Formats: sequence, C-alpha cells, structure tokens
Amino acid sequence: MTPDSAGTETPASRGVDKAGIVIAVLLASVALVLVHDASQIPATTMYGMGPQVMPVVIAIGLGILALANLVDAVRGNLPPRESSDPVAVLLILAGLALLIAIIGFGGGFILATTTLFVTTSAAFGRRAFVTDLVIGAVLTTVIYLAFDRLLTLSLPAGPLERLL
Repeated sequence: MTPDSAGTETPASRGVDKAGIVIAVLLASVALVLVHDASQIPATTMYGMGPQVMPVVIAIGLGILALANLVDAVRGNLPPRESSDPVAVLLILAGLALLIAIIGFGGGFILATTTLFVTTSAAFGRRAFVTDLVIGAVLTTVIYLAFDRLLTLSLPAGPLERLL
C-alpha cells in the first residue's frame, strides 16, 4: 500500500482484493442456488404470489450485494480485514449446531433460537450470559407469538411453545 499526501494508506493503493472477489462469487453462487431451488417449488396459487417469491427476493438482494462487493474488490475499496478469531467462529458454529439439534430433538423454536442468540452474543465479545439469556428468551418468545398468533404461521413447537 502506498501512503497518500496525508501519510495514510489509501484503499485504491491496495489493488485488486482477491478475497473480496471470492466473497462476491460465493454470494452470487448462493443467489443462483436460491433461484434454482425456488424454481423447483410447485405453484400452489393460480394467481398472486406463491411460496417461491421470497427466495427470489432474497436472491436478488444477494445478487446486488455480490455485484457491489465485486466492484469494490476490483477497485480495491474494501476495508482491510481484521485478523480472525477462531473462538468466535467456533461459538457461532456451535450455536448453529445447537439450534439444529434442539429443533431436531423437539426442543422448539424459543429454546433453540435463544441458544443461538446467547452463543452469537458471546462470539461478539459480550460476557453477560444471564442478561443475554433473558433478552434472547424475551425476543424469541415475542417473535414466536407474532408468527403463531398474528401471522398464523407455524414455527417448530417444543415444551415452551405448548405452554403459550
């Protein structure tokens, strides 16, 4: 990197960001997979929007992110990356694994998502376990009730959901 007139390194002086290009390609790949999967969903309505619309909307958003990331990577405008913390990555992966396991064994949405919330907040450096547990439980309960009662959409039910 070359310093500018103020002595700081400019993003354009870094050149093409190869990792940024890889990230852009991965985002575009996920978008293509979503569009392909959405095209495989059978149409359940004769008119209006069906269940295949939301994956396409998400894919469009990912495509826009991929394109923007690609442009910034080619221009060298992406910010420098910090060193990775393997403990944080492992905490998030453990949270996702617990989410899948809890739902798979019938623990329900509230317990599973609260667990993911707590492990993710710990990965970001928070050490207030009990506070995060309470915040996660309240938030996921509100989300569950909104989906179940207001939107009449079912989420995985477990013992806590049966009490509501």
